[in-house]
Amino acid sequence: MTDTPTIGARFLALHHGPQPLLLPNPWDAGSARLFEQQGFLALATTSSGFAASLGRQDGRVSRDEALEHAAALVAATALPVTADLEQGFGFDPSEVADTYARAARSGLAGASIEDSTGDDQEPILGIDAAVERVRAAAEAAHQTEAGFVLTARAENHLHGRRDLADTIARLQAYQEAGADVLYAPGLAGAEEIRTVVAAVDRPVNVLLGPSGLTVAALAELGVARISVGGALAFAAYDAAAAAAEELLHAGTRGFLDAARRGRERVGGF
Repeated sequence: MTDTPTIGARFLALHHGPQPLLLPNPWDAGSARLFEQQGFLALATTSSGFAASLGRQDGRVSRDEALEHAAALVAATALPVTADLEQGFGFDPSEVADTYARAARSGLAGASIEDSTGDDQEPILGIDAAVERVRAAAEAAHQTEAGFVLTARAENHLHGRRDLADTIARLQAYQEAGADVLYAPGLAGAEEIRTVVAAVDRPVNVLLGPSGLTVAALAELGVARISVGGALAFAAYDAAAAAAEELLHAGTRGFLDAARRGRERVGGF
């Protein structure tokens, strides 16, 4: 017998520390190792960043590809890793359950499920169908002994539906359906975030960018976890594009200083 906590239990405990858990989103094994080396305590995959690494738009990655990518990041680092599994890669609860059962057996510490549809005309699932899918994901994920952490996402605010009452009702329902962490990406401003944190009994994740707030300000609001989505991946792409443009159009070598610093950062891999 051992008292060593499981990877999921370790990950969940990080949501209850004195400061919010800062969760960077690597897009490959190298960026995962870089963020571990910098001192982060856990990692999350990014669906948009991973899709970009394949030359695709967000939402154009298959379930097998997403799970294989997540497994590669798990293998690259000793940190807990949670996966962005979009809508669960299926709208039938049995398909969703299969996705999260596979995820829970993969070495992941957790994963997210969102209530978006991918349909521009009807971008958000009805609440009853969304709750049924969260329940299926939770039941499948929690059957393992790994302490898998399920994050349920209410996507209203990313799709122009700024109905905070509906967002809160969804998060409360997802909590009751078995979610361990709650997330409404796109919340804007301190008052919305404070209201959501007060309305639920689970740790709340906030996406850093849309809030317009610093990490310190989010901590004061009681936020348990802060993530950045694909922002770090796209910052890296921007830096690469700027360097390539200098080479192509100016023919100068200023970017080589940044290249040297980058090589030094990954020299310990």
